Amino acid sequence: MKKRIVFLTTLIFLVGIIFSGCGQSKNGSDSSWNDIKQKGEFVVGLDDSFPPMGFRDTKGNIVGFDIDMAKEAAKRMGVKVKFKPVDWDGVTLSLKNKDIDVIWNGLTITDKRKQQIAFSNVYLQNRQIIVARKDSNIKTKKDLSGKVVGLQLGSSSEIALNSDSSTKKSIKEVKKYSNNTEALLDLKEARIDAVVVDEVVGRYYASKKAGVYSILNDNFGKEDYGVGIRKNDISFKNKLNAALDSIKKDGTEKKISEKWFGQDVTSEK
Repeated sequence: MKKRIVFLTTLIFLVGIIFSGCGQSKNGSDSSWNDIKQKGEFVVGLDDSFPPMGFRDTKGNIVGFDIDMAKEAAKRMGVKVKFKPVDWDGVTLSLKNKDIDVIWNGLTITDKRKQQIAFSNVYLQNRQIIVARKDSNIKTKKDLSGKVVGLQLGSSSEIALNSDSSTKKSIKEVKKYSNNTEALLDLKEARIDAVVVDEVVGRYYASKKAGVYSILNDNFGKEDYGVGIRKNDISFKNKLNAALDSIKKDGTEKKISEKWFGQDVTSEK
């Protein structure tokens, strides 16, 4: 009886070692990068209606700043990249379930998200900026006093404005829109006086409407963008970070920025 117990205990122990090693490569690290190499590609999960980070052009192709960055990173890593639109509310679950390999779509790094997923190195800093019309006398935050300001409902812009209580109190009215496009259109038509918006979005639209919009130097704070990765995919994260670093160092990220924003918005502010 004792021999049987010892045998079963030993067997369970050996099985545990085998299964615990299934997620590791021969050098003892995780196998995530080896898995990607074997597949020959990694899958990017994104919201395909978030210009200029990731959206569909008139031909239905997925394009954008993050799309070009992901393609360049994949090329340097020696693999391909596939883009998969997902429900943004469930994007973290899609990552955990391995329906996608990364979240790459203007994803803000937050402490709350860090509890569930890992992030690449910061590749872009986004700010909550103030956009006015070119002919406007609004030049600073203080000039928003008594004005009507637009923003997207439930966005980071709304949170940022609410956190600046003195400016918020001075504003005559905060008009909330379902998307930034509507807010910027109303600004163009002088139905509102200014818009608080993500810099990546505001600069993109400003570059498309030369002479229409003015971007103030004042802003409502910054946030870091990173690529969302599963916590256990350490070797893949390290490989991706190396690619991102090289893209920044040789000026390729600057060129991609100038393509989508009309200027380099990737330098630290």
